[in-house]
Order: sequence, then structure tokens, then C-alpha cells
Amino acid sequence: MLKLRLFFTAFILMSVASSAFSKPPKKKKYVIIGYVGGYQGLFDTSMVDASKLTHINYAFVDVQQNRAWLTHERTDTTNFKNLIKLKKKNPNLKILISIGGWTWSSNFSDMALSDTSRRGFAKSAVNIIKKYMMDGIDIDWEYPDNIGAGNRFRPVDKQNYTLMFKALRHELNVLQKETGKKLLLTAAVGGFKRFLQHTEMNKVANYLDYVNMMTYDYFQDSLGIAVHHTNLFASKKYATRDNADKAIKEYVAAGVPRNKLVMGMAFYGRSSSVADSTNWGLGVKTVEHMRGGGYTFIKDSLLINNAFKEYRDTDAMAPYLYNRATKQFISYDNEWSVQKKCEYVKKNGLAGVMFWEYADDKKEYLLKQVNTTLRGVSSK
Repeated sequence: MLKLRLFFTAFILMSVASSAFSKPPKKKKYVIIGYVGGYQGLFDTSMVDASKLTHINYAFVDVQQNRAWLTHERTDTTNFKNLIKLKKKNPNLKILISIGGWTWSSNFSDMALSDTSRRGFAKSAVNIIKKYMMDGIDIDWEYPDNIGAGNRFRPVDKQNYTLMFKALRHELNVLQKETGKKLLLTAAVGGFKRFLQHTEMNKVANYLDYVNMMTYDYFQDSLGIAVHHTNLFASKKYATRDNADKAIKEYVAAGVPRNKLVMGMAFYGRSSSVADSTNWGLGVKTVEHMRGGGYTFIKDSLLINNAFKEYRDTDAMAPYLYNRATKQFISYDNEWSVQKKCEYVKKNGLAGVMFWEYADDKKEYLLKQVNTTLRGVSSK
């Protein structure tokens, strides 16, 4: 009888163990953050497939008189309401306001100068998300203690950048306690080492949910050559200064946790006319810069144009277009490079991806690829 009991006990234990081991591992959820632009007025939210996103960052809210400021209040508020409606399709979607940007970063340094002005700014920013029932705040200061688009900057920005996020996190926590709703704080940051040298990102990261790396708009103006503007790795075709892999390694070395890092993708191209056709324009002296267009335009209009030929730099994991007749060079992300970036995110334990901006790829060619690679869902 004792042997029989022992047999059944062992059988049950083995069954429990087998059941535990047979459960599939929990699938990691990656963030997919899309920036939508309301800076030109009304944004057509009907183009947005909310099921393909985890977060939307609304660009932009300005900084005026040391406060978060809706410069286009009439259209901004309409855009907010329309974005919130997207939650009917995806209740888990998070909507954040993004404050600053390349054009509206001029007043950050003044705002961040004192504890009083930082607190006032934080309260005003939180009041906006409270009023419009949004989920958080994204800060895009370009750049602390460094030159941007005519912005004021000071050496003390380095410490004040940290203190600004501390004030924002405090005010968000106050509202969070009132509502019981989790509120997010994120930052768009430069995808290059210089940004790290003028900030305290190891400290800043303590206040942030995600660090959105702008791993695009790479230029080498001192050399004046045509380069990849959103390459994953270094190219061997020219002396590469910046790339996403390099930036991510530098942020990790600076103390930013991998699971907060979000890799940026460009849903638009950068174009130059070049001096000659060596290397099909790549690494060649530039004559002038021009708009490259959004990816939907590139795919539907240029890739089918026989005057343009697409090339792949497999070292940099970056595509580019070249028109020999006009000597026009265009750098951009395509489905292949986006897939490689998403695979990198998964391999290196990053939080996910973000992109600028939604309207540049209205047909969602790239967003579909992101979902296929990160989520394993159909790209329909």
C-alpha cells in the first residue's frame, strides 16, 4: 500500500512539473511609438491604425513664458479629441503630448533655470494631459547645453535637464495618485554621443519610462558628403561618425537601462545632389540638400521610376537610391532595414521602436513590417 501511495505521489509531481514546463514562455511586449504631427494644424487621424501602435506622441506642444503652451490651441484640442477616439479600437493605446521639437526648443533653457520655473512648467504640462485625458508627457529638448535651431543654451542645462524631469515626475505622481491611472514620462534624445556629454542620462533615466533615441538625421557636415541618415551600423564606404548601434552602446555605457531604450526609425528620406557617381553617390561630396520625401512616396513613385536604382549597404544595413542622370542621392529606411532594426531590438533586449512620423508613410508599409517582425502578426 505504501509503495502504491509513493507511486501516485511521484506520478502527480511529475505531471505538475511536466505541465509547468510545457507552458509556452511569456511573449515580450515591445513598444511601438509613433509620432504624429499637429504642428501644421489638423491631423487626419483616419489614416492611423491604432491596433498597430502601443503609443502615440503628439508633436508638438511649445514652451512659452516658462509654461507648456498650446500654440495652435483650436486645432490642437481637436486633434487631442480625435486621437483619444482611437482608443475605441485599441483600449491599451497610450496618447502622450510631446513638448519641444527642433523648432520649439528655444525656451527650455530659460524655463529650467530655477526650481520655481521648473515646477510651474511641470504643473502646466500635467494640467494639459489632465484636461484632455491623455496618458503622459514626452520631452524633446533639442538640445541641452548645445546648439539647435536658434535655441538658448547654457552649461547649467546639464543639471537642469535632470531637475526638469524630476519636477515632471513629481507632478505626474500627484495626478497618478488622484486618478489611479499610470502616467508616462518619456524623452526624445539625440542618437549621438554629444547628447550624453551634455546631460546626466544615468540620472534622467530614473524618472523616465522610455528613452526614445532619435537614431536618424545623421549628417557629417564637416566633411560635406552624402551619408546614410538612419543607418543601423557603420558603413565601410565612408568614415562613419554616427549609427544606431554605436549610440545604443554609448547610452548603455552611460548607465541607461536597455529595457528603457527605444530605437528610432525614419519614415522619410534625406536627399542630396552629389558631385559625381562614385559609389552611386554614397560618401561623395554634396552639392546641395533637398527633401527626400516620405516612404510611401519613395516606394510608390521613385522605386518604380527607372531613373532611380536602389542599393543596399549590407555593412550599414541601410538602403539608398541613386539617380545617375541627376546625381540625386536619397537615404531612408525601407522594409528590409526596418526588419533588421526590429531584429536588433529583440536580440539586444531593448524596449521597442519609435518613428518620425506617421504621415510620411500613410500606406503603413514600414509600420506593417514593424508589426510583423516585433509582434509576429500578419502584415496585411
